[in-house]
Amino acid sequence: MATAKNWQMGLCALLLAAHPAVAAEEIHENVSPEADFTVREITQQLFKAQPGERLDYAGRDLTYLDLSGLDFKQASLARTDLYGVDFTGSNLKGADISGARLDRAVLIRTNLSGANLRGTTIFRPTVYSDMHNSYADAPSFAGANLTGIRVQADLSGASFRGADLTNADFSPLEAKPGQGTLVTLAKNVLKSCDFSGAILHRADFTRSVLMFSSMVGADLRDAKLVEADLSKVDFSGANLTGADVTGADFDGANLTGVKGLETATGFDKAQNLDKAFR
Repeated sequence: MATAKNWQMGLCALLLAAHPAVAAEEIHENVSPEADFTVREITQQLFKAQPGERLDYAGRDLTYLDLSGLDFKQASLARTDLYGVDFTGSNLKGADISGARLDRAVLIRTNLSGANLRGTTIFRPTVYSDMHNSYADAPSFAGANLTGIRVQADLSGASFRGADLTNADFSPLEAKPGQGTLVTLAKNVLKSCDFSGAILHRADFTRSVLMFSSMVGADLRDAKLVEADLSKVDFSGANLTGADVTGADFDGANLTGVKGLETATGFDKAQNLDKAFR
């Protein structure tokens, strides 16, 4: 008779065989059994840090720690493994989180404004405290360096005001929607987000839901908005030079004063342009 462990291993093998995309991601998401620090150690170190002293946790393993409510005082978390870390209400303003892994992290009311998140991944974070998805729970990335980030999440209500999202990738992890994998979303959800004044040069929002978001004065040069839901988005004063809007839905969008519309591609295949405001 097979043991329970063998049965579980067999079940996992069947699941991975049926869902190769799951296999690839779960292999990537292996985490260490123990972090390099305890919650108490980090709390004490941050409490004792002198004004202007930036603690260095770069490249360390902090997986699954409950670091909620802490002020990181612009600490270095570059290349740090932050998988599953609870940052509820934490202050990461100005911190260096470049190249880190924020997958499955809890980002409820987390202040990431002005932080350096260059090249960071944010896959399936917890953003809301309950099923009501209150936008007041959403994190703030205002003024942050988000160049080259990779996101798979519902970040509705988040602030990206004035942030640099050059080459940010919000495209789905699945090449085609509805493949039935267990761990991926068909599209990123970014409803009512504030991208006003943000740099979105070459950002990829393929199939993203951006309805009711603000893109006022945003730099969307060469951005990819293929099949994105842009209904009720305020693009007033934005720059869409060279953007790809193939299949995008502009129902109720505000295109007043938008620059570069004549150079954008895919307008002939966009939806509800006649319902946009110009």
